[in-house]
Amino acid sequence: MTDSATDTAPVRLSPGDPAPEFTLPDADGNPVSLSSYRGRRVIVYCYPAALTPGCTTQAVDFTAAAGELAEAGLDIVGVSPDPVEKLQRFREKEGLRITLVSDPDKAVLSAYGAYGPKKLYGKEVVGVIRSTFVIDAEGRVEKAAYNVKATGHVAKLRRDLGIG
Repeated sequence: MTDSATDTAPVRLSPGDPAPEFTLPDADGNPVSLSSYRGRRVIVYCYPAALTPGCTTQAVDFTAAAGELAEAGLDIVGVSPDPVEKLQRFREKEGLRITLVSDPDKAVLSAYGAYGPKKLYGKEVVGVIRSTFVIDAEGRVEKAAYNVKATGHVAKLRRDLGIG
């Protein structure tokens, strides 16, 4: 018996790879392009769903760290398959001050290897794989972390980057 889920395993990005370019709408419907961050480093983080406990923890933690990360030359962009309206509610409800973009067809999530088979409560499902990427000023992947934990991830990332 073949496992069809492994046939569709996502391609994983590694340090040195060019970061897949994207232009996606933010919570206000304005286009956000990765190329607009050239000359600065950017954290692109992929999360399954706005307004859920783990994703809220992660977004609130990124918001709390945003000032320190910005001082260190890092911007933050969160990518999820949520529609723009849901991102707007998420931002307002949680007081988020980071850029959230909508990828409803999951093309960008797939290009980053952040959509595909994963384990959820012991079952194999296909969905968004919580992942974080640090993209350098030239648009190359500096760090790629897959299957990250929502809780404590931002603190670990800051330690790994030598910030704070």
